[in-house]
Amino acid sequence: MLEVKRKNNESFDSLLRRFSRRVQQSGVVNEVKAGKFRQPKDSERKVKARAIYRKHMMSRREYLRRIGKLEDLLN
Repeated sequence: MLEVKRKNNESFDSLLRRFSRRVQQSGVVNEVKAGKFRQPKDSERKVKARAIYRKHMMSRREYLRRIGKLEDLLN
C-alpha cells in the first residue's frame, strides 16, 4: 500500500500530484485495468465436451462430403 506523508509547508495540490505520480509508478492502476476484462478459465468438463462436439462435427462434415451432399469449399 502506498503512503505519502505531507511535508512541512506543502500545499495540498503538490501532495496530491506527488501521490498520483507514486501511484502511476507503482503500476497499481495498470494491474487493475488488466484484470478488468479477464475471462475465467473454462472448466475441464466444458473443454472436454467442446472437443467431443468438435470431433463429432468434423466426422459428420466428412461423411456429408463423401456422399456428395456437402460441396468442398477449397475446390
